[in-house]
Amino acid sequence: MSIPTALRNYRVAAWVTGIGLLVLVFVAMPLKYFFDTPGPVAVVGVTHGFLYMLYIVCTLILAERVRAKPLEALVVLLAGTVPIASFVAERAVTRRIRALHPA
Repeated sequence: MSIPTALRNYRVAAWVTGIGLLVLVFVAMPLKYFFDTPGPVAVVGVTHGFLYMLYIVCTLILAERVRAKPLEALVVLLAGTVPIASFVAERAVTRRIRALHPA
């Protein structure tokens, strides 16, 4: 897999994971704890968990392709667990990789 393809896959995974986490934290969890509606947390939580696993795979593939340091890859992986952080990490990673590996 080429670096541009790995970067594209990572970017899509980062956005989808980030959106899923935002829905989980700011919609499903308030429904569960404030309105006693646990159904959305079950659905969105499992979906986010699956999407986060895809995010991990895409991040590790990209890190391997660009020979990123393990600590850098770990920080990017953890960004998928903090609301909004995956968007910030995606922009930083994209900017850095495009500067180092022009297409």
